[in-house]
Amino acid sequence: MFKGIGSLFTKTKKANPKFEDAVFIEGPHSRLSELFFLFRVMREFIRGFRILHFAGPTVTVFGSARTKEGHPAYEVAREIGSELAGMGFSVMTGGGGGIMEAANRGAREAGGTSIGCNILLPMEQQPNPYLDIMIEFKYFFVRKLMLLKYSYAFVVLPGGAGTMDELFETLTLIQTKKIYNFPIILLGKEYFKPLMDFLDLMVIERTIDEDDLGYLVVTDSVDEAIDYIHTHIVDKYGIKLKKGPKPSKILLEKKV
Repeated sequence: MFKGIGSLFTKTKKANPKFEDAVFIEGPHSRLSELFFLFRVMREFIRGFRILHFAGPTVTVFGSARTKEGHPAYEVAREIGSELAGMGFSVMTGGGGGIMEAANRGAREAGGTSIGCNILLPMEQQPNPYLDIMIEFKYFFVRKLMLLKYSYAFVVLPGGAGTMDELFETLTLIQTKKIYNFPIILLGKEYFKPLMDFLDLMVIERTIDEDDLGYLVVTDSVDEAIDYIHTHIVDKYGIKLKKGPKPSKILLEKKV
């Protein structure tokens, strides 16, 4: 009776080493294999910390990888990337195409620092060509932390499940006071209207507090988004843009 259930915990097929996390989350493995997995995760964290430590104040832009050049959302992302770089922020994205490419492109064109945290996927997401710094991650949870850890604000443009995941994880961390109340700006009123209607329903059903809606700013205006970031981040926290820690020669660190 229990033979079939027990077999679930025995992995007989070898996973593609690029995607061994797919096997890891299926259930318990030997203690030794899970220890080695932990070491691989730790190595990925350390590599991200070493590189991004010197990126300076950063704003992360989330959005769809499927949006093509010429689409209005692509051009808005390109503009916001340029404006953020003009303020002195490094612009970070998931490193792929679409909205991510547009934001990185805008930052590069404005002479700013363009960063991509790319993820290895079975469909082989390719990093976009507008990156000054590109870090490739195997593990989604490591990559998502890096997209949050170094950012003072988050700009969200139209996107799919991955974008919604990133949006709600960021919102949850702010709601639960795990990170400061840094701005989350949704660029695209029409696209995000159904989402805001659903959040209003959550307030009515008392599954969230009305105050939680105050963590989100919804606008179509890049100028309004930039002004909001300047008021609530640069002025409020006294961020010194274009300045950051110096790399240590002893630790063989390199300046971005």
